Amino acid sequence: VQTCALPILDALEAIRVEALGRKGKLAEVSKTFGKLTPEERASLGKLLNAVKQELESNLDARKAALESVALNARLASEWFDLTTPAPGIRPGHLHPVTQVQREIEDLFVSLGFAIMDGPEVEQEYYNFDALNIPPDHPARDMQDTFWLKDGRLLRTHTSPVQIRALEKLGAPLKMIAPGRVFRNEEVDPSHEHTFYQLEGMMVDRDVSVAHLIYFMKTLLSAIFHREVTVRLRPGFFPFVEPGFELDIQCLICGGKGCPVCKQSGWVEILGSGMVHPAVIESAGLDSTRYTGWAFGLGPARTALARHGIPDIRILYDSDVRFLEQFAR
Repeated sequence: VQTCALPILDALEAIRVEALGRKGKLAEVSKTFGKLTPEERASLGKLLNAVKQELESNLDARKAALESVALNARLASEWFDLTTPAPGIRPGHLHPVTQVQREIEDLFVSLGFAIMDGPEVEQEYYNFDALNIPPDHPARDMQDTFWLKDGRLLRTHTSPVQIRALEKLGAPLKMIAPGRVFRNEEVDPSHEHTFYQLEGMMVDRDVSVAHLIYFMKTLLSAIFHREVTVRLRPGFFPFVEPGFELDIQCLICGGKGCPVCKQSGWVEILGSGMVHPAVIESAGLDSTRYTGWAFGLGPARTALARHGIPDIRILYDSDVRFLEQFAR
């Protein structure tokens, strides 16, 4: 009704201008008064005023009626009950990266692991030296970081938490260390300068690669909600020896070869290995009595693999409309 009333109001105004305006019909009649006698002018003027008053009255009444209709229609469409309780805060949900991290945390807690945390602004010793990465080690180029003026830095991995935990708690120790890390590197579909990492470590007597394989298969089966086949390839990480790249058999093709696994049948998923004796010694422990394994993965990349997301930047740069599809 409101939309209908507005054009009628415009038409009504056009009628008013045409009849009563300075160039309207009644004004044209007034221009003929000079040709009339005084008696005719008086008679016609009286009639003209009466017509003008009646037209104005009718037009005003019609305009008021139309405005009332339009107002009532607007009030009906915009009305709300002030006594109705508020709907409350719209419920949110966890980010897909946080979902992966929480699942991994729950799994390792059920396996007897502790969740440890450490500072994001770290000392050079814990970020590099204690992890078998001295100043002249080429591995530092692989983890270019952001340095502060006081000599501290933004940690490039959560591995410093492992050293801090071993120093404080000693061995035996089973722990994971999730958290945010920083690297001064080029941003592309698979890399970000600020991202999340989750590392785990087990140090005890007689720990072997067999323990590492068991826990990694348990971890990956829980993440992807199915049994997975894994393999270890030699890989270099300064804080483990030997070091392994851990691959899973492609979940898309079952190992036959497809574009996802680049026709290899395998997908690289995380880095792992046996804790380097120098790292155990840095924490004040005897490396002849204790051995251990460690691993590290990126929850964001795991979320990419789980949901088939092609670009890691989408997870961090998109608006909530994209993330809403991962609500649970």
